[in-house]
Amino acid sequence: MSSTEIPTLAGAEIELPREVARLYDLAYNLWWTWSPAAHLLFSAIDPARWIRLRNPVELLLGTEGHLWDALVQSESFMSGYHAVIGAFDRYRNGLPSSWFHKGYPGFSSGPVAYLSTEFGWHESLGIYSGGLGILSGDHCKSASDLGIPFVGVGLMYRRGYFRQTIDADGDQQHFYPDYDVRKLPLLPVAGPGAKPLRVPVELPGRTVEVQVWKATVGRVPVLLLDSDVRENDPADRPITSILYVHGREMRLCQETILGVGGFRALDALGIRPSAWHLNEGHSALVAIERIGRAMSGDGLPFPAALEATRRNAVFTTHTPVPAGNETFDADLVRAHLDAWSRGGAPDPAPFLDLGREQAGEGPFNMTVLALRTSARANGVSKLHGQVAERMWKHLGTPREPIGSITNGVHLPTWIGPELGDLLRRRLGQDFEDGLLDAGFRDAVLAIPDDEIWAAHVAQKRRLVAIARERVLEQLARHGRSPESLRRVASLLDPDALTLGFARRFATYKRADLLFRDLGRLKAILAAADRPVQILFAGKAHPADLPGQAMLRRIFEAAMSPELWGRVVLLENYDMRIARCLVQGVDVWVNTPRRPLEASGTSGMKAAMNGALHLSVLDGWWAEGYEPSLGWAVGAAHDYADAEAQDRDDGESIYRILADEVVPLYYARDASAKSPEWIAWMKRSIARLAPRFSSARMVRDYALSAYLPAMKAVDGSVDEARLWAP
Repeated sequence: MSSTEIPTLAGAEIELPREVARLYDLAYNLWWTWSPAAHLLFSAIDPARWIRLRNPVELLLGTEGHLWDALVQSESFMSGYHAVIGAFDRYRNGLPSSWFHKGYPGFSSGPVAYLSTEFGWHESLGIYSGGLGILSGDHCKSASDLGIPFVGVGLMYRRGYFRQTIDADGDQQHFYPDYDVRKLPLLPVAGPGAKPLRVPVELPGRTVEVQVWKATVGRVPVLLLDSDVRENDPADRPITSILYVHGREMRLCQETILGVGGFRALDALGIRPSAWHLNEGHSALVAIERIGRAMSGDGLPFPAALEATRRNAVFTTHTPVPAGNETFDADLVRAHLDAWSRGGAPDPAPFLDLGREQAGEGPFNMTVLALRTSARANGVSKLHGQVAERMWKHLGTPREPIGSITNGVHLPTWIGPELGDLLRRRLGQDFEDGLLDAGFRDAVLAIPDDEIWAAHVAQKRRLVAIARERVLEQLARHGRSPESLRRVASLLDPDALTLGFARRFATYKRADLLFRDLGRLKAILAAADRPVQILFAGKAHPADLPGQAMLRRIFEAAMSPELWGRVVLLENYDMRIARCLVQGVDVWVNTPRRPLEASGTSGMKAAMNGALHLSVLDGWWAEGYEPSLGWAVGAAHDYADAEAQDRDDGESIYRILADEVVPLYYARDASAKSPEWIAWMKRSIARLAPRFSSARMVRDYALSAYLPAMKAVDGSVDEARLWAP
């Protein structure tokens, strides 16, 4: 069970036969999102509805009685049910044998409180936009796997992040869903009197009541804060409605609820964290509340309260791009601080300068606030840590230099089903638990080529099938002719070299770099004997017009007669499309302007599925690159001239594709496979999957950040004792 028990009220009224009553528990624990057997179990209940919904709570709510009558009589279904529930219970009750508890069997301090503005666990709960949210979701999953005492805090966005369609002109259209929270895998947290827990948050001129929901991620609880409460003013109920809302004051209201409300929700539940992890600056206002509590509750003067807050706070910065280091007008922040102090907090005047680069002047910067109120700060790759330290060393605060903990991804979530089955068969059913063991690498390299290739081809064919479905739906909506729609049935060749590019369409990520010289691109893609195809996916923020223009250019190229069938743009990029892409492509392409890509976790997901990486030496690839694992685009240095960088990197990627990637893929033997390509695939899995897994990442956080932070406030914690094989 979770090391942090949080009482909840009942969820949806789901009627289940007694024989399968535990499906209720399974549906409300996001452990199912990384259990292939649980997916198969839910799919067996009603395959068509599962494909459409991919949400077990909604699936169970709508399952009719006659289906249950047949299922409980099915020997195969009941056998699968008992196997999944048995695995689920072993996982939940396996805390004593977890990595952290083996090292600290007597640990009794509070949990790590992890605050993040978005969490991506599964596409059915769309409270994420991209890399930051997926990283947060994977962090929770690995904290659960490792048994780390951990509680997450975020916001419950009733309308989530936008769903994307692309119209016939290539323009991105934005549609925001309206989630029915009663059909989501969330439970209301119980407050006094067995009523839903609510906490007050003061905003200028009023107090907003915030309801608390709980998502359960294996053994980790995550509190999600929701302003859509009937008693709130209608103008305040939508505060937590949309992720990354454009309005600046509304954004500050969201971040006030996350930081101030997050602290108060934990406090109301009697949870006393021993370490605080601020995941990006959006959550930094929790430090204001913590300092205020130390002053008003413990009677500390401001400097002492600041130091008490700093010593067990950890901050992760995720990007050097200005948009990711949020600033707010100082007068707007002053009004919010005045409202906060109205609730009994100290004089807000000293707090304003905590977020300013220069005392008494300039805007309020959330990254600056987080750096000044945290004892440890890190970037998300070695290169990014160096870039971040150069960016912020002028602050001159009493702090350690910004270090680095390179991001990782949760292998059980992102590994393809066929490859996962192969690894379980060859390495053992619990091979993920030994990912960091010395024997993993040799065991992967020993897998027969035919088996690795067969698993990859199966995943690639599924990608092609799903891409065809998506394109057919899109073109039908555009009113294309029946003849045009029939052509989609042969779109993409499962045997052709397939490149993938999927991420947020921000201009610095240069999704259109491959299109700088259309003549050279066409020559590479259209060779009859060695065809190449590229799949793109990604969203541009609704306020990012240059990003949307870039997306339009790629759509126009994909629809052109010269590139039709060789370039495909998939709309509504989400976790499902991401899984299919990273599991099915042969090569993953990444072309950011160095050094603006802080990490780039999509390439890690592709690498653990055997895809070879073709990327600028930025983010994780600057430390992961080896000549036998993939290719480096351009030079390993920064440019002052963006146009020169684009020119050189474009030249590099065309040359590498034509002279190295394509020949290696098509150097096939009599069995129509390339032995050397498969050798590269196996090395990619063997060497990169362990190094860039979230299991490694979260262990790094525990050893270099969480335990030192805990020790700073609890002398009984001795981080040197932790068992760390």
